[in-house]
Amino acid sequence: MRILVLTINYWPEQTGIGAVLTRRCEYLASAGHEVTVCTGMPYYPEWGIHPGYRGKMLLREKHNGVTILRSWMWVPGNVTSVKRVVFEASFLASSLLRAIGSSSPDLLLVVSPPLGLGLSAMFLGWWWNIPYVFDVQDLQPDAAADLGMLPKPVLPVLYRLEGMAYRYASLISTVTQGMRQKIIGKGISPAKVVVVPPPADNSLFAVGAAVNGHEFRQKHGLEGKFLVTHSGNMGVKQGLDAMLDAALRLRDQSDFVFMLAGDGAMKSHLQERAESMALSNLRFLPLQRHAEFLQMLAATDLALIIQQSSVSDIVFPSKTVTLLSAARAVAASVSADSEIGRVVRDSGGGVVTEPEDVEALSATIKEFFDHPGKRLAMGESGRRYASQHWDENRVLSNLERHLLKTYRATWYHAITQGSTSA
Repeated sequence: MRILVLTINYWPEQTGIGAVLTRRCEYLASAGHEVTVCTGMPYYPEWGIHPGYRGKMLLREKHNGVTILRSWMWVPGNVTSVKRVVFEASFLASSLLRAIGSSSPDLLLVVSPPLGLGLSAMFLGWWWNIPYVFDVQDLQPDAAADLGMLPKPVLPVLYRLEGMAYRYASLISTVTQGMRQKIIGKGISPAKVVVVPPPADNSLFAVGAAVNGHEFRQKHGLEGKFLVTHSGNMGVKQGLDAMLDAALRLRDQSDFVFMLAGDGAMKSHLQERAESMALSNLRFLPLQRHAEFLQMLAATDLALIIQQSSVSDIVFPSKTVTLLSAARAVAASVSADSEIGRVVRDSGGGVVTEPEDVEALSATIKEFFDHPGKRLAMGESGRRYASQHWDENRVLSNLERHLLKTYRATWYHAITQGSTSA
């Protein structure tokens, strides 16, 4: 099967949607499918084009069996709502032209966000007379509405576009049952919506055993410290000011070190605020390469997942899978009825506190410090859950099955319609 993937995030991006999509595409290529990815120049989560890709308009690459067709897009250094719209529009235009210039595939796999790729999917599906699968990683219109990121008159347009993208898709995939129910609640047939969660990277199951954190602790002067980490994107949705406030409340705990590793649109704000608060117990690190990231996880005593209350029930960060797979105990500052909260509770891998409740978050961090046995037991419980629910081969083979079923159903329909017409 020839599969064309439209996504704004892909390798060499190491976190978020790009990392998930890379594993999916490389699995499909290894299974014998011809996979081509139309994407932009890598920029995430730093919001800056990566070195080696700057100044390029078009680029063709081959990585682990996948053909990558890159096109130029404008990436703002200081992200605002208006600039984000222009950024996404530049990618939609360039990637559509790039896709039209490629060979006709058998199936489209289109990843949202950005939601505007739904327009590309509808056009290309018509242009080539092929089905498309609309993969929803984030309910972008709901998030924009909850965060107040766009003017109210724009939201009906987004919801109309969302509805069209769902209606014309042959299949809709999303990452959790909670998000699936929200999509069904928008008037979509349950039979049309399937769950394909982020797969657990198999290397995560070696954290704490074959991979230890001694070297990382020595390198960063963390011997004897209780290390509390957040890793990955530092964006608006994360609400990471709560971590700074918790660090302030626990600044008298000399054994505690809070670490934010990664990048994102809010990083400079967080750094400026941490400096103004004189948080000597808080450190920033850049996004770590894979080997160093595994060592950082092994060194971590407690991992944080923080989301603003307004969005924590419509997103499911892949770090949830990562942290539980790595047997890291989790303190999740999220809505109790969100998918993140449900998974953390059901897995036994951590404790959930209400979002933006800094007092509760601080108390939970202190409780984990006081009870190391509980921390270790929760880490192991989370890892067992991850192995059962997010095994990489099982998740990715399930994705392949859904794609093949969609392609074969369309092919069969075309044959039978042709026979009937004859």
